[in-house]
Amino acid sequence: MSTEYQRALGRKIAQERKRRGLSQAEFARLIDRSVAWVSQVERGVRKVDRMSVLEAVAEALEVPLAELAADAPVVAAVAEEMPGAASLRLVLSGSHSLRAMLHASPAQPVAELQKRVDKAWELAHAARYVELADLLRDLIPALETAVRTAPQEQRAQLSEFLAVTYQACSAALAKLVEPEAAWIAADRAIAAAERAGDPLLMAAGAFRLGFVFLGARHFDQVEETARTAADALWHLADEGQPEAMSLWGGLTLQRAVAASRLNEADAAYGHLARTREVAERLGDGHNHYNTEFGPANVALHEIAVAVELGDAGHALRAAGAVDASTLSDERRGRLLIDVARAHAQRRQIDQAVSALLQAEEVTPEQVQNHRMVRQLVADLLTMQDPPVPELRELAERVGA
Repeated sequence: MSTEYQRALGRKIAQERKRRGLSQAEFARLIDRSVAWVSQVERGVRKVDRMSVLEAVAEALEVPLAELAADAPVVAAVAEEMPGAASLRLVLSGSHSLRAMLHASPAQPVAELQKRVDKAWELAHAARYVELADLLRDLIPALETAVRTAPQEQRAQLSEFLAVTYQACSAALAKLVEPEAAWIAADRAIAAAERAGDPLLMAAGAFRLGFVFLGARHFDQVEETARTAADALWHLADEGQPEAMSLWGGLTLQRAVAASRLNEADAAYGHLARTREVAERLGDGHNHYNTEFGPANVALHEIAVAVELGDAGHALRAAGAVDASTLSDERRGRLLIDVARAHAQRRQIDQAVSALLQAEEVTPEQVQNHRMVRQLVADLLTMQDPPVPELRELAERVGA
């Protein structure tokens, strides 16, 4: 292990520990090491020379082992399956387009398909992933058939339906931390949008792909995908086209999040400033291409960025001023999770637990099956000994 890598590893561990709001003593207890050991590793004066130890550090910080072991073999970790993930993967695994090509059957009425497509996004926004998988099991084969057997004049619209449905599937899989499957769904959405001849729908597919790369922590790919798509859209957004403004804004918010996770504060806040200007022109209450872009969503991302950068005070001040009533349940739930993370960074345990319980009321499935929540609750248990009953019961529900 080179000295340069050793120091970089120490800085990375210290940054992630502080982001979780853990002291060196609390982190040391999580990995069964001494405080002196943690301090020496973070300062780069001590090596982490065993893969088993590095695995324990990565697990406690909830970062991919590959990020810490750039020059070491990566050991695959087996994670608990989240409800709905397996079913959504199976939906994508079916050869529905092949069957549609070889076994023609009448297309279902367009109006009926439209209702089911709208329902798919309703379930995705509500983080009701098991119900979404049940719906898509029949809807995707029906749409793959319809785009091939319906009258020619209906096929562009049906291709749009198929693109939007694959986007909903990709969005859910990205939330469930299934990047490979989410990538497949996003790619199919872009292909369907291209068949429909709809460039804005293609941009919406790129927006979904950005979430896939964020979940996989491929931040250079987030930046490249979002930057190139946003640049292509800018002339339409600058002219005031609402759909283009929403897509440009959503893509630029992804760039802000990616920059924050790379600890690039100036870039992150710069992207937020640009989106805030466009969002003010657009106003709240829009959901073009399921981006939910507007002033409230920009404020939500400002909170998330501040938390990622370890600026809990900024995050909580922004949270106190945001009106999230126009956002979906999934977005409001995520806002409360980020508020809880900010309180944890300030070691305000009761407030963090309260925010998590509020989030659970809004989107129970998201909270009870989110790895970030599970790790956050584990951190809170470490900070509070003994834990209050509400925290102990929450830990049991999320499996912390």
